[in-house]
Amino acid sequence: MIRIVATLVLILLPLLPNALVAGQIDVQSARISNAPDHTRLVLDVAGPLQHRVFSLPDPDRLVIDLTDARLSGKLATPHASDPLVGRIRSGIRDGDDLRLVLDLKQPARAKSFHLSPRDGHGHRLVIDLEPKTGNKAAPREPAPVMAKADPGLSLSVRSKQPPQRDVLIAIDAGHGGKDPGAMGAAGTREKDITLSIARKLAAKVERRRGMRALLIRDGDYFVHLRRRIEKAREHQADLFVSIHADAFKDRSVRGSSVFTLSYGGATSEAARWLAERENAADLIGGVDLPERNETLRKVLIDMSQSATLEHSGIAAEKVLVQLRTLGKVHQTRIQKAGFAVLKSPDIPSMLVETAFISNPEEEKRLRNASYQDRLAEKILLGIIDYFTEYPLPGTHFARNDGGDGGQGRRQAGKYRIVAGDTLSEIAQSHSVTIAELRSANNLRDDQIRVGQVLTIPGS
Repeated sequence: MIRIVATLVLILLPLLPNALVAGQIDVQSARISNAPDHTRLVLDVAGPLQHRVFSLPDPDRLVIDLTDARLSGKLATPHASDPLVGRIRSGIRDGDDLRLVLDLKQPARAKSFHLSPRDGHGHRLVIDLEPKTGNKAAPREPAPVMAKADPGLSLSVRSKQPPQRDVLIAIDAGHGGKDPGAMGAAGTREKDITLSIARKLAAKVERRRGMRALLIRDGDYFVHLRRRIEKAREHQADLFVSIHADAFKDRSVRGSSVFTLSYGGATSEAARWLAERENAADLIGGVDLPERNETLRKVLIDMSQSATLEHSGIAAEKVLVQLRTLGKVHQTRIQKAGFAVLKSPDIPSMLVETAFISNPEEEKRLRNASYQDRLAEKILLGIIDYFTEYPLPGTHFARNDGGDGGQGRRQAGKYRIVAGDTLSEIAQSHSVTIAELRSANNLRDDQIRVGQVLTIPGS
């Protein structure tokens, strides 16, 4: 009996390492892609696995430890132009674990998450890297419930920002990279059309005095929906416009549409911001509220968001009016939906469905550079109409030059109170007196509130 057992041990002993390896999770490949503001490493894995990510200095490296894993495929070779990753190498750690080391060109921060199988892909471990020197989201202006001018400073202005600053338009080309969006019958990809129109719109914005453009993506790469919002906030955009091309199973459906955030989407977003204390403090301008005063925090966030939703609708209506002059619109009214890219609580936002890419005739138009140019022009005119009627203080629009530097007669207009405004500052920005503002708006004193719309008297 002892001989039999000994013989079995001798037979099975060479197989034990393979048996142990069989329990490890395969890392089948490592893919790397680049966007202007981050680098993404995607590990295709056989199943969920435990992992740890940490960085090391001198030289800068990012270490990824994968528990009970082995490398069965090839590692990606970073492109020479990759601003973050110079080389990827691997090794075995503690016998059963896999260690990946990314040699970095500069210090970077990383975040990782797991993706379950979908859309033809298996399990994936995703690691996103961005430079440590990257700008964090800048706080917006404080949002007091009431603002009151200093009687002794009736003609003075707090130096919040340089006089006659440019308004910044964040232009978001929908989809991109691994996400092609909708597909037309002739093979037209939505991501290509949206980028082309976005670039044309950005070029037109840049040609207007008093306006600047921020392209959320300026190439064929993927940008997370939340990151699109974050980028607009980091640059303190004044308006967010997302460009798309709709699709429907019925190919006869056609026309443009403009969307703003639905009330339900706004409510859920406000709840998310309330749950994240850092975000909540950012939205209300860093106001230091007592630990337990959630009610006041909610009121302040609701006020900021209500004003944003109101002006999202106004700006969207201006754009829709212009699109009607170009051709058929799918909906004659502004549509509301819970699109993630519209959820910035403090930037008026809209999503423009330029046409139905699923309609053969509209697909053909969308591929035409001249038609794209006309679409961009109509969107721009709608944006100009909005800022002309509701000019931001300290901008060219507040001087009533419509972004063109005109020196004509001052005209009456509207202005929405934003956080931190005073009546004296608004008066100087619009070249009127405080007395004229009070008279035009039936104000008894200098108290104003966030979201209030003032009539700016003409000369």
